Amino acid sequence: MTFNDNSNISGGRVSRRGRNTGIAVGGGGLGVVALFVLSQLLGVDLTGLAGGGAPQPDSGSVSSLEHCQTGADANANVECRMKGAAASLEAYWAAELATLGGTYQSPRDLALFSSSVGTGCGSASSATGPFYCPPDQTIYVDTDFFDELRTRFGSSGGPLAEMYVVAHEWGHHIQNLTGILERSQDGQSGSGSNAVRVELQADCFAGAWAGEASTTRDASGTPFLQAITAAQVRDALSAASAVGDDRIQQATQGQVNPEGWTHGSSEQRERWFTTGFEQGAASCDTFAPNDSEL
Repeated sequence: MTFNDNSNISGGRVSRRGRNTGIAVGGGGLGVVALFVLSQLLGVDLTGLAGGGAPQPDSGSVSSLEHCQTGADANANVECRMKGAAASLEAYWAAELATLGGTYQSPRDLALFSSSVGTGCGSASSATGPFYCPPDQTIYVDTDFFDELRTRFGSSGGPLAEMYVVAHEWGHHIQNLTGILERSQDGQSGSGSNAVRVELQADCFAGAWAGEASTTRDASGTPFLQAITAAQVRDALSAASAVGDDRIQQATQGQVNPEGWTHGSSEQRERWFTTGFEQGAASCDTFAPNDSEL
């Protein structure tokens, strides 16, 4: 998607974190078991975040990306595009969650990092992939992952594909606010598991935002984004499909094992994104269908 050049993205809550020593999990942090459960829910392996000792302050430098002010900046620079996505998602969910009966609260941050970063869930590396950490209500993204989507996972790429990743993680924040993450923690995997349903709902939430993104406005009434094109939708669907469990298992193991799924299949991820895009966030109850209908 293309930002309107004169849209105001300055309110996007995004930081660029410098390299740091990280936060070890212990004391008030998450234990190994909790990290395993969280890994199942969020579809990424966070168990490597566990360590010893008490949480330590983040020792890296932090930039609030003050140079990113307009949609033109977002069109020209990936970090500004993340700030623009954050501004748009903030405006969308502040209004939308109220219509769904929830009370919206902003994520604490969308933290961009390189190599490694300290989080409320422990220290993470780029290999972890983008993720949402419930204890500190922060989304963590190494923007180099967008290159991996193309080169490693075979996505077509593009700005909407990049923003889909952020919108998906923002969906986990919505699930955290509404208690869905906590209620769904059973540590199970499989094609009909809560882990898969959580991921597919986040995909649907991402689609719901994309469907309304060209009508979501900044404080002055200017739409953040221009109307989405069919090619841009295909880019987002390509990103969703690229990280489907079946596709990743086939590429890495040479076979597909639905009992090990934590994300959902490529077809499911595309379908639930499309459901949200066409029908809105109210259509995103992935916990209602039985396994065969999911």
